[in-house]
Amino acid sequence: MIRFILIIILFILSLVNFFPVPSQSTWYVGIAVPEFPWVFMLVSIALMIWSWYSKKLRMASLIVSVITFVILTSPIVRAYNVGSHLSEDLENSFGVKDDDMKGFHQEKPFSFLQMFTGNGAKDIPFKTYHFAKPAGVDLTLNFTPSAIPGVRPCLIVVHGGSWKRGDNSEIAAANNYFANAGYQVATINYRLAPKFPSPAQQEDLHSAMKWLRQNAKELKIDTTNFVLMGRSAGASIVLTMAYTGKESGVKGVAAFYGAINMPWSYKNPDNPLIMDSREVQRDFLGGTPEEVPERYIAESPLFHINSKTTSTLLAHGCLDAHVWHIQSEMMKKELDKHHVKNYLLTIPWGTHGFEYNLNGPAGQLSMYSVERFFYSVTQMKK
Repeated sequence: MIRFILIIILFILSLVNFFPVPSQSTWYVGIAVPEFPWVFMLVSIALMIWSWYSKKLRMASLIVSVITFVILTSPIVRAYNVGSHLSEDLENSFGVKDDDMKGFHQEKPFSFLQMFTGNGAKDIPFKTYHFAKPAGVDLTLNFTPSAIPGVRPCLIVVHGGSWKRGDNSEIAAANNYFANAGYQVATINYRLAPKFPSPAQQEDLHSAMKWLRQNAKELKIDTTNFVLMGRSAGASIVLTMAYTGKESGVKGVAAFYGAINMPWSYKNPDNPLIMDSREVQRDFLGGTPEEVPERYIAESPLFHINSKTTSTLLAHGCLDAHVWHIQSEMMKKELDKHHVKNYLLTIPWGTHGFEYNLNGPAGQLSMYSVERFFYSVTQMKK
């Protein structure tokens, strides 16, 4: 009986590959199951073998186990499907070809073996710097130097956390990955809501960029060649920064599952079991859309798009229950309308934070896309 219960539990867990997680407590399952699929597939095989040599509920156990195993393989199958046209899509969007890529990079959109062997990035130690102290808050950034010597493009990474939590240690493996690829990588901390509502976060990103420019000679940064990357709340922050055009030298922005239309988000809140998204927005923006409409507009990247908007890569999962995938669809439509170079990487099985494991199906597709996008805007014309 215990065996059959375990099989049923694994079957229920496997369903996150096709349905959004129902609550905040199950969110991590939505990341783990599709991005470490081989672990759960091995468990499924073990339960199948156990069932084969058992008598009680043998047939039922085998049937459910086989169905579960097939469901667990779906992210791998779909990753190959997305990857089959990804190279062509990126070439059409940004003009970058696989043959253009030099040095450290991921050669294929997805490789089954990479889930076990890793991407080959070498560990590069980072150094922490203090870049500003607004309102008595000591702000720091972690700087990971490029593996390629000389003056290099600079990637600035902004973390997520609903504008009220988190820090620059988020998915540190990605920072190390891009340092291997030849970028000076700065991952920043910023003041958090509700104590520090908008526009504190924009001010802190400006301060970080000012500090990086002032120390560019020592850090070997090409100040004409910045790229920005953010996740969730961080995606909204970097998109707003890039689209308002208040910093020179920003060549591209990569945004993972960010809210881009604040009034729409408030009218279309999350499942309350996932998050009270309206409270999150009130804390960040200092009130409701009726109380502070100017802030909702100011922090909505969608409303700042024009023909001069910087090139953009969006990445979003269809099963994201924190920020609806339709927001990135709206963004792409607006970027296309103004003839801005862009691409939306859609992960059919992806939830919020889908690229947590860089060597998982979504993680591989993400790194393949972002590295080629960054290369296209920082180095192809050099």
